[in-house]
Amino acid sequence: MESQSTQKLKNPPKPHNPISELWWFFAAATCVKLLLIPAYRSTDFEVHRHWLAITHSLPLSQWYLDETSPWTLDYPPFFAYFERFLSIFANLIDPQMVHLHKGLNYSSDTVVYFQRVSVCVSDLCLLYGVYRLTRSLDPMRRKLIWVLVVWSPMLVVVDHLHFQYNGFLLGVLLISLSYLEEGRDLMGGLVFAVLLCFKHLFAVAAPVYFVYLLRHYCWKGLVKGFGRLLVLGTVVVAVFAVAYGPFVYHGQIKQVIHRMFPFGRGLCHAYWAPNFWVFYILLDKVIAFLLGRLGFNIQAPAASFTGGLVGDSSPFAVLPQITPAITFIMVLLALSPCLIKAWKDPRPVMITRWVAYAYTCGFLFGWHVHEKASLHFVIPLAIVAVQNLDTARHYFFLSIVSCYSLFPLLFESQEYPIKVLLLLLHSMLMWLGFSAQFTKDKTLEMAPSGKNKDSHLGLNRSVTAAQKGGFDIGWVAWSYLVGLLLVEIWGQFLHPIFLGAKLPFVPLMLISVYCSVGVMYSFLWQLKHILVS
Repeated sequence: MESQSTQKLKNPPKPHNPISELWWFFAAATCVKLLLIPAYRSTDFEVHRHWLAITHSLPLSQWYLDETSPWTLDYPPFFAYFERFLSIFANLIDPQMVHLHKGLNYSSDTVVYFQRVSVCVSDLCLLYGVYRLTRSLDPMRRKLIWVLVVWSPMLVVVDHLHFQYNGFLLGVLLISLSYLEEGRDLMGGLVFAVLLCFKHLFAVAAPVYFVYLLRHYCWKGLVKGFGRLLVLGTVVVAVFAVAYGPFVYHGQIKQVIHRMFPFGRGLCHAYWAPNFWVFYILLDKVIAFLLGRLGFNIQAPAASFTGGLVGDSSPFAVLPQITPAITFIMVLLALSPCLIKAWKDPRPVMITRWVAYAYTCGFLFGWHVHEKASLHFVIPLAIVAVQNLDTARHYFFLSIVSCYSLFPLLFESQEYPIKVLLLLLHSMLMWLGFSAQFTKDKTLEMAPSGKNKDSHLGLNRSVTAAQKGGFDIGWVAWSYLVGLLLVEIWGQFLHPIFLGAKLPFVPLMLISVYCSVGVMYSFLWQLKHILVS
């Protein structure tokens, strides 16, 4: 008996490989996504199909000049190359799919299945990013992050119903962050440069990357630091040269930049993203209404705040006009405390939190922000949500608000049960996961040692909070979330009963304004925790 015990001690069981469990999470999510293939899809579905046709049918020099459809190519070159790669397989399955003229608004079953499955397959990039960021965590935290990211209802709504490739792009971002957290700064910078050449809207975090890499990677003395700066600069320039070099050669670089930055679009998207500008626009309309009632001659603006296509910029009746330059300055000002913190104390453990904050700033104060851009900060925040109880409470609140703000994307009645069930299931899984993570006994077991303070950031506060009653977001947050329910009841049931077809914009406006309050709170919460960390 003793010999058997001794043998077990000498040959301990091999540690379980987390990748096999992660595959199970991914397979379960993929099954749900495949069931949604016949469901609603937005005009973005035709946008990406047309990009397949552009990149397959035309020479590279014509990609950013084509105007066969209103859905012109306006993503950076790496995404265009990605579409060209997909078009090879699309042409084999159904040649009409990639025909520039015959393919317009073509939506056969083969097109639907091909494009839906292409999004599912591209999510493997997200899977790899999550794996890299969680492979060294304890099993409970690791699985909780998988639930938050791999089973994210926001990604299901935006990518697998509405239709986009955000999971793929966010996977590239997570891979970059994983390298930075490991201290492999050069690789992290390289992957981020690749991401910018896929989608330029991720550039909001570029100032954070620049300051962090300059301070953490390059600030190593004059000679060594200059050498590292030269290497980093060479790597980034090489990535951009590969992406944009062919278009420079063909003399198309100005057209590419023009397509990527169509500042003629309105300040807000068609559905007002829940950000700071919602309050500004609303205030302008309220002031104009009151002045009109007082007898002042207030000219109603002719152009729209929400031009989805290039056109007139957003006009205001009373308040000063907002230009892209103003929004750029406001984003930088909001970012400045984070940049100062990153310069003074460039810790790898904080980089994911800083990048998420940067995307929150871009979402709140940026120009023509889409409501879908909330994914850029919600997904990275899921990685840090398991660090302590306060962060978990914040993420629980923000995730529900952000997911609910996407409800207007699915406006057809047959999709209504889907989005409601997705949000309810996500909320339940979060509650159960965080409750299990931060119960009194579990938290006390994970009390940090003095040797590894960064990896258990703020856990001492979590111990105290857990002892006081476990996972609870507080009555203020609960009251706000109940308000979301009331907003939904009004928009779906009471508004049609009492107002009928009158004021049809009110339900959408209520969602946007109410969710803006929640996102503004998240911005202030993140700012506070960055400053005191």
